[in-house]
Amino acid sequence: YRDDDDINDVASMAGVNLNEESARIMATNSDLVGTQLQSCKDEPFLAAIPLHKRILEMAKKLGITDVPAEVVTFISHATQNRLRTVIEKVTVITQHRMESYKDDEWYEQATDVRSQLKFFEQLERLEKQRKDEQEREILLKAAKSRSRQEDPEQARLKQKAKEMQQQELAQMRQRDANLTALAAIGPRKKRKLDSPGLLTIGGEGLGVSGASQAGAGTPSSRQYARQKITRVNLRDFIFYMEQERETSHSLLLYRALLK
Repeated sequence: YRDDDDINDVASMAGVNLNEESARIMATNSDLVGTQLQSCKDEPFLAAIPLHKRILEMAKKLGITDVPAEVVTFISHATQNRLRTVIEKVTVITQHRMESYKDDEWYEQATDVRSQLKFFEQLERLEKQRKDEQEREILLKAAKSRSRQEDPEQARLKQKAKEMQQQELAQMRQRDANLTALAAIGPRKKRKLDSPGLLTIGGEGLGVSGASQAGAGTPSSRQYARQKITRVNLRDFIFYMEQERETSHSLLLYRALLK
C-alpha cells in the first residue's frame, strides 16, 4: 500500500535519497552554508563633486541646467568599465608581444634578423679596420720618405702621420696606466650575500627576531613569490587604438604617432 504522496514523490520514484543528497551538499559547501550575503555600498570610481561640476559645464552649453546625481554615478561606472576594458586588451597585446616561441616544438626559426644585423656590423667593422690599416700604411710611408722637395700634400701626410703616432702612443700609455692601477687594486672580491635573518630596506638592515627564524624551520631565508609585472609601452597602446573602430581615426592616435 502506498500513499498518494509516495506515488507523487518524483525523487523517490527516481531512486534519489534526499537525506544523502543533503548531507553531500553540506559536506561539499560547508564553508558557504550559514553565511550571510549583503550588497556592498555603491562607491563611484571618479570623484563625484569635480565630475558633477564638469558635467554641468558641458550640459549648460546644450541648454541643460540640472543633472541628477544618478547620471554622475552612471558616468563614473561607465568610465571604470571602459578603463578596465582598455587595460585588459592592452595587457593581452603586451603579453603576446613578450611571448617567445624559441623553445616551442611547433615552431621553427625561419629567419634571424638579429644575427643578420650582427653579421653586417661585423663586415662594416672589418671594412673600417681595413681602410684604417691602408691609411696607416700610407701615412707611415709618407713619414719615412726623405725627399728634399716636398709638395704640400706630402707635408700634410707627414703631419697627419705624426699626429697618428702621438695618438697611438697616448693610447698605449693610458692602457699601461689602467693595467698598473688594476694590478695595484688586486683581484675583485665577491660581494657577500645578505644574512638570512636580515632584511635590507633602503640601505638599512632590519633584523628578524629569533622566534620567527625558529618558526621557519629552515636556516635559509623565506623566498617570497615575486609578482609578475606587465609593462605596457606606447607602441602597444598605439596598436590597440589602430585595431579599435572608435579610435582608429581619432586625433589621439595621430598625436601618439607623432611622439
